[in-house]
Amino acid sequence: MEAQDNRHLRLGASLYVPATRDDLLQIANREKLETVRSVIFCTEDAVRTDDVGQALANLENALPGMQTSPGLLRFVRVRNPHIMGRVLQMRGISRIDGFVLPKITATNLGGYLALISGHDGPFVIMPTLETAEAFDATEMRRLRDCMSDSAVRSRILALRIGGNDLFNLLGVRRSPSRTIYETGIGHTIAMLASTFKPHGFNLTAPVCEVIDHPEVLRREVRQDLDHGLFGKTAIHPSQVGVIEDQYAVEPEEVEMAARILRPDAPAVFRMHGAMCEPATHRKVAQAILERASLYGIVAGLPRCEDGLRAIPGSPLRQPIRTTPWMGATTPLEGWGTSSGDALPSASIMAQ
Repeated sequence: MEAQDNRHLRLGASLYVPATRDDLLQIANREKLETVRSVIFCTEDAVRTDDVGQALANLENALPGMQTSPGLLRFVRVRNPHIMGRVLQMRGISRIDGFVLPKITATNLGGYLALISGHDGPFVIMPTLETAEAFDATEMRRLRDCMSDSAVRSRILALRIGGNDLFNLLGVRRSPSRTIYETGIGHTIAMLASTFKPHGFNLTAPVCEVIDHPEVLRREVRQDLDHGLFGKTAIHPSQVGVIEDQYAVEPEEVEMAARILRPDAPAVFRMHGAMCEPATHRKVAQAILERASLYGIVAGLPRCEDGLRAIPGSPLRQPIRTTPWMGATTPLEGWGTSSGDALPSASIMAQ
């Protein structure tokens, strides 16, 4: 069976953290927000132009103290190629996993790639689609061609979609009651998915800037998954659990995936009221089992002696997801947690 690159499944909800914050090192070492799977230290839109110097100084001070932290992916969102060049020269830069590249087009991608290729670090990159070109299918195919070279492709963990920048280009802002798919951006996301996904590029989902309506966020994450997008920008710690709870899989999905991947599976069979066809469902089935191993199963499978749940036809065993965000019940320090809380100005990250 051909190996499938599902590294992006480890991203989960990527929390954007302005590099101006004074607790970068605590977050990077999981002394704070210990359940977050990936963090993006931002030097771009989340930082005022006159605060860029402070952001870079903070980052430079924090990098040498970053310890190995299994289960946490750390990225820096650079502001431009010049800033990326400065960051790459910082002591301890090898402690991060890669870079988020802003406002990427076929024209400017090469400048970033030249900087990366000139460095010894095995950094991955996440180019962000958030310019006027993102609305143009021809330009997106041109960008896809630029990224199809094997040396470039191997570095790309995922492509990110910058929802707020795209809204800004349209001159609109979404209603708090609507998901991004219920706005003028919805068909653009569908176009981006159909342009890149069939060619092996994974896409993450845009930020939902509506913090106090978790039901909208839950609905949006389900729509992300329906579009083939996995991984989502979080701008507030309270969004992380809401997003990742939607990544836990139903036991019926796991049972069907395990059956589809069996060597003796029929060419077509019926299970849980749905048609299963290994020839066309194998890729999804592999991703379902990997999601189960990372995010758990919603409920209902038999309990084993070790207290975990057995997945029929698979060696995977996972705890059932029965509590909100790994049982966390205490507020997350430093961010507001209710509609009446004032959010610190540095807490909200624009994408």
